[in-house]
This record gives sequence, structure tokens and C-alpha cells, in this order.
Amino acid sequence: MRPVPHATSLRRAPVQRRSAERLARILDACAELLDEAGYDDLSTRAVAQRAGVPIGSVYRFFGNKRQMADALAQRNLERFSDRVAERLGATGDRGWRQAMDVVLDEYLDMKRTAPGFSLVDFGNQIPVGVRGPEPNRRVADRLTDLLSLYLGREPDEELRRTFLIAVETADALVHLAFRMAPDGDERVIGELREMLRAYLARVLD
Repeated sequence: MRPVPHATSLRRAPVQRRSAERLARILDACAELLDEAGYDDLSTRAVAQRAGVPIGSVYRFFGNKRQMADALAQRNLERFSDRVAERLGATGDRGWRQAMDVVLDEYLDMKRTAPGFSLVDFGNQIPVGVRGPEPNRRVADRLTDLLSLYLGREPDEELRRTFLIAVETADALVHLAFRMAPDGDERVIGELREMLRAYLARVLD
């Protein structure tokens, strides 16, 4: 079963498999319509039609389209975390540089391929380009908890601060890269890799 958003983003958390699958279809439809029409033209009715569910099913989980976008962002974070963990488990212990490349590569792949990701990624950016500090902190905390075991380090305050700075830096430069080219300007991405390696080496070497 696909991961579902944390219960706090929903009016009612799915209990049965059928309900979880219906929620997944609603979020899939929301993501597709965000890419096709943008947030302003998104509606709960259009999402229900695309998902093939009654409009009441949408309102069972969400009070409005903003809550849907928030839940989509949370699901993106769950999927990203799962993908990073799976890749790291498959590659084995190759050090923090390998882990950093895995994290950045998975983020770039989702940026290029995941429906709706350009508008919400891990934290709702509606209106477009507007976001608070919390999404990046959630990502940094998730990566700290995930990578601390891989790196053999305690997830202490220094490590959390280090990953938060790395995530904030990556967020800004990835957005710049995708403003410069539809699939991300490789020169900017290359500079980002070098910056992250130089910064993280101060703490992780």
C-alpha cells in the first residue's frame, strides 16, 4: 500500500485498505491537476472527477484544496524518505559523500518526474514561491534521523543544524537551477554538489 499522509493533515485518517486506496487516488488526481491547471484553477470537484470518486469522498478527508496540497506535500516527504532509505540500504556503507549524492539525486528525480512536485514538493508553496521555514526543518529533521544511523553518529543538535543549513542551501540552489532550465541547469547543480561537499566535510570528516 502506498504511504498516506500523517493523520494530522486529514479530517479523518483512513482505516481500511479501500479507504487508503481512495485517498491515494485523490492525492494522485490533485498532483496531476496541479501540473495541468495550476493551483488557482484546482477544485475539489475536479479532483473528485479525475479520481473517479464522489465529491463527498474528497470532503471526508479534506475541507478544501489547500488541505489537499498540504497532504500531498507530506506524502512527497514520506516517499522521498522511503526512496533514500532504500537506495542507501542497497548501496551499503560508502560514507557520507555517497549518502549526500543519494539524497540530492532522489530529490532531483522527484523534482523532474513527480506530478505536482514543482508546486508543493515537501511543503505547500501556494501562492507559488511562498513558503515558511517549517518544511525545510521537517526535511532536515527527517534526514538527520535517517542518516545518523547510516553515518554512525548521534542525531545531536550540531548534526541537526548542519543538515538544516545543507537543506536550506540545496533548496535555494535547486530552485535556481530549475528556473534556469526545465530539467535543472547542470552547472548550478554541479556547483551545489561542490558546496555541499565542502560544507559537510567540516562536520562529517
